[in-house]
Amino acid sequence: MLLAMNTEFGQRLKQARKAAALTQAELAKKVGIGQSTIAELEKIGNGSSHVPAMASILKVSALWLATGEGAMKDGFDVNARSIDPDMRRYPVISKIQAGALCEIAAPYAPGDGFDVEYGDDDASQWSFFLEIEGDSMLPDFRPGDRVLIDPDVQPRPGDFVAARNTKQEATFKKYRVRGIDEAGQEVFELVPLNDNYPILRSDEHHLVVIGTMTEHRRKFRRS
Repeated sequence: MLLAMNTEFGQRLKQARKAAALTQAELAKKVGIGQSTIAELEKIGNGSSHVPAMASILKVSALWLATGEGAMKDGFDVNARSIDPDMRRYPVISKIQAGALCEIAAPYAPGDGFDVEYGDDDASQWSFFLEIEGDSMLPDFRPGDRVLIDPDVQPRPGDFVAARNTKQEATFKKYRVRGIDEAGQEVFELVPLNDNYPILRSDEHHLVVIGTMTEHRRKFRRS
């Protein structure tokens, strides 16, 4: 009986994939998994953590794909569109992982990160999202907000940046230039928006800019 239920899921996935005119390899690439995974899911799969992403790409109801309940495609108009299948998956990585960006050539693998965000594929190879912790960047950035950091974008005064602090982890602050030191190096400050926190200067602390924020996503939650 369990095998029959599994096969039903695989049949729905195969039906939706064929309706979208995608091969297993094409769907796997868009989801960010191997073709063999798609093949196994269509054959004996009993569900997957990738159902929301696959449903969005295939433009079908996630509930239908996961359980068979409801219509294959929602029949009502909404004022928001689903994720574009050509959008890119960005990892949401930890402060420690981000702090290693200046040390190694390949700071994370495609599957790394504790979560994923989707966005336009217009950022550099090692771009990533950081989740804001604490209240040092209130009121503009709240805990739980996420920011897209691009290591290939050089910061300008007033930009928001991720920088490696003395704890070898990422900190997120406003970038402000203060001048040039005797060695010809730029002296900058990392400025919190909350006045209760101190400003950090690069000539007083070991600070290295990791990348510049190119997008801010706010999470609206009810307490």
